[in-house]
Amino acid sequence: MNNNDFSWSAFNKVPVVGIVRNLSFDDIAKILPVYLSSGLTTIEITMNTPFAEDIIRYAVDKYKGQLNVGAGTVCSLDDLKQALQAGAQFIVTPILNPEVVKYCSREGIPVFPGAYTPTEIYQAWELGATMVKVYPATALGPDYIKDVKAPLNKIKLLPTGGISLANMQSFIKAGADGLGIGGQLFDKNLIKSADWEGLKDHFKQYVNYFSS
Repeated sequence: MNNNDFSWSAFNKVPVVGIVRNLSFDDIAKILPVYLSSGLTTIEITMNTPFAEDIIRYAVDKYKGQLNVGAGTVCSLDDLKQALQAGAQFIVTPILNPEVVKYCSREGIPVFPGAYTPTEIYQAWELGATMVKVYPATALGPDYIKDVKAPLNKIKLLPTGGISLANMQSFIKAGADGLGIGGQLFDKNLIKSADWEGLKDHFKQYVNYFSS
């Protein structure tokens, strides 16, 4: 397992978790070096992606010390076991499973559990969440993050769902500590046409926000 290899300095430099879902192994193998060379640092492979464990294992082996590679859509202890056996360095869940959060917290594995309401967000944090994934953020908007942060300012929030170049600045200004970005980041048209230079330029637009 490579759980202790998660680099917070790399994440904090570009606090974006890129979410890979339902892309082929071959496409992901081609995307990873583009992702890394653009300056992005942290990537999540969802466990409901075909061959997710093989993809995680490949990414960790090939880019150890260069990329933070995690597992997403971890809903149960069985999912967690499979993810960790594949070498996942951090865990992301779409829901709040106390057993998963407590296990990761106890073992020192960064875990970003999904929560929606202020009560769920607080419960996730109390259980030992490293950051709380506020999902789905699309329906809530940046003001929700600002409102939650007002009384719960010590809790680190990772809004996820519907984040794009058009609204990422608003979420960060509202107090988000990071952003989970999926389909908007991994542009399907660029990937389908194998336009890797175009994809790199696209990735860099996200990176440039944090370096400007």
